[in-house]
Amino acid sequence: MKRRNFLHQGTLGLTAVAAGGATWKGLQRAGSQAGAPFHLNYAPHEGMFKELGGADFLDQIRFMHDQGFRSIEDNGMPGRSKEEQSRIGETLQRLGMDMGVFVLDKGGNGAHTLTAGRQDYVDIFLKACRESVEIAKRTHARWINVVPGDFTRALPLGIQTANVIEALRRGVEILEPHGLVIVLEPLSDTPDLFLRTADQSYMICKAVNSPSCKFLYDMYHMQRNSGNLIAHMDTCWEEIGYMQIGEVPGRKEPTTGEINYTHIFRHIYDKGYQGILGMEHGNSKPGKEGELAVIRAYRQVDDFL
Repeated sequence: MKRRNFLHQGTLGLTAVAAGGATWKGLQRAGSQAGAPFHLNYAPHEGMFKELGGADFLDQIRFMHDQGFRSIEDNGMPGRSKEEQSRIGETLQRLGMDMGVFVLDKGGNGAHTLTAGRQDYVDIFLKACRESVEIAKRTHARWINVVPGDFTRALPLGIQTANVIEALRRGVEILEPHGLVIVLEPLSDTPDLFLRTADQSYMICKAVNSPSCKFLYDMYHMQRNSGNLIAHMDTCWEEIGYMQIGEVPGRKEPTTGEINYTHIFRHIYDKGYQGILGMEHGNSKPGKEGELAVIRAYRQVDDFL
């Protein structure tokens, strides 16, 4: 039997046997609910389960489904060929899985920051929005990650903010008719980044005033920039369109850092959140054991009912 078919058809135990005896024991330790869907919609990415799932991304997607995950996300989707994008979309459809966020290609980053108000930068952003419509059709995606870019230090902050809002309004004119949603991401990677906090993102979304402009609440970045995760989440709740996960410090799977993800997940579940939570982090350990540790960690923090 081909490995692809084996992974697709096998139960959790059979998948573990395919990966070896140590893997079988590791998956047994993942808990009695191993293989069942999670309470929330967590989305792994390519490479997170490459040892257990196989080198081919489609095989990894099937493995993710077998472990109970019902979505994926892929930041680099615009860089894949049209044929590969279609194969990924078709695989997700067959498995009943959702496509999470992908990153807008080139538009609104450090090199073409939307804060500058330059028409050539805005044109790059709008071109990427139009291309994203076609990518979304092939992959059945809905959310597009946009980082407005860096500060333009020569301009007052209010002018920079107005430039971002105006560019986003033009972007949603392209995306809204297709039901697509920009999710702005405040980041903590460098002090040069313009968008950094939940309240700043909330204000911009309110000003754009479109169901196609929300923001991405990445708990790794929010913990580093602001902390007080649940309070900030609640204050800005109506403009949050997507969430991502990562521990602090280290940006690895839950349970490896200081964030109480069981408590957070219970809170957003009780609030009725039905969206995707992207697993925007690395594995704390290498190899198959590291991949098993990720599965065990999510079973642990998802056990909140």
